[in-house]
Amino acid sequence: MTKSGANSGDETASVDAAEEARKLEFFGKSGRIKLEYPFEAQPEPGHVTQVADGVLWVAMPLPIKGLDWINLWLIEEENGWTLVDTGMSMEETRDLWEGIFKTHLKGKPIVRVIGTHLHPDHIGLAGWITRKFECELWMSQAEYISCRMLVADTGREAPPEGIQFYAQAGWTQDMLDHYKKRFGFFGNMVWPLPESYRRLKDGDVISIGGRDWRLIEGTGHSPEHMCLYCEELNVMISGDQLLPRISSNVSVYPTEPEADPLSDWLASCAKLIDEVPSDVLVLPAHNRPFKGAHSRLRNLIEGHQRQIERLWERLKEPASAVDVFATLFFRKIGKGDYFTATGEAIAHLNYLLARGRVQRKRVDGVYYYEAVPVDEGA
Repeated sequence: MTKSGANSGDETASVDAAEEARKLEFFGKSGRIKLEYPFEAQPEPGHVTQVADGVLWVAMPLPIKGLDWINLWLIEEENGWTLVDTGMSMEETRDLWEGIFKTHLKGKPIVRVIGTHLHPDHIGLAGWITRKFECELWMSQAEYISCRMLVADTGREAPPEGIQFYAQAGWTQDMLDHYKKRFGFFGNMVWPLPESYRRLKDGDVISIGGRDWRLIEGTGHSPEHMCLYCEELNVMISGDQLLPRISSNVSVYPTEPEADPLSDWLASCAKLIDEVPSDVLVLPAHNRPFKGAHSRLRNLIEGHQRQIERLWERLKEPASAVDVFATLFFRKIGKGDYFTATGEAIAHLNYLLARGRVQRKRVDGVYYYEAVPVDEGA
């Protein structure tokens, strides 16, 4: 956890206390809900652990602050293996996969790669693995097309719409220069995707390893994120749609500045409560497999609702997206966090804007948001 201005032990303690207070406000008085973790140890990068009959857990490294690894899943078939998510396109990860291919696949090939969604830590090596084994990539349409679109930005200059979007959020010139420099970096983390794919849709049932796996679509974190649920095993591969210890990023991007993804995210959390049993073993992309899905989903919904109300109270004084970082987040926002923090701040602001609870004015190129007073007589 990054500390804000922590130059001494007393200051560090003060910052930690403030962060804990904000976390308690987000999660409620119940604090961290109690989840069951059937597997005590997180596997080392490149190691393999069986989590259910025919289902293997693989951890791969990530160069992301606060997310040191990603969980990936191998499901055994009669003639090979289905791989769910692949890790980021890095030489270290490719080398680790080569070791797994030689020692853990029983001499059988990868026969299918399923991508839960478009983010590079999930789909970064899909192109490499599908070409290596001459197999298909299975994804939802919006995730596949969006990934291809973002990869195509590699080498382009930052568009004026993107610069305007972040300027309206209250970014300084230094922050905008950082955006211009980083624009197109997405493609550096993704091996070129195959030129064709097999489409996944919500509610589809596919047979993997002789068992039925039902697809459950989630939105808000990404356009058409797919979870995979096997009733026979009572297992759900949740990708980023349900994580035990962190709340997935829900952001607005320059390509759709008026979007309301937080509404989609909250609806998806409620949908999952209806779609899977409370005792399902959740195989998440980050942290360890766990049980307690319904409690965790309600916890996330309630936490965001508290966060929305806290933001509305803050907006009794006009503020830009950048101005509300301290209200929404539990840590100092540095240069590496500008994009996700801004996207998530605007997601919360757009949620309130769509419900008429705030109004927005543009002053000197920056959007300022202000709470609409409650009509006591209504």
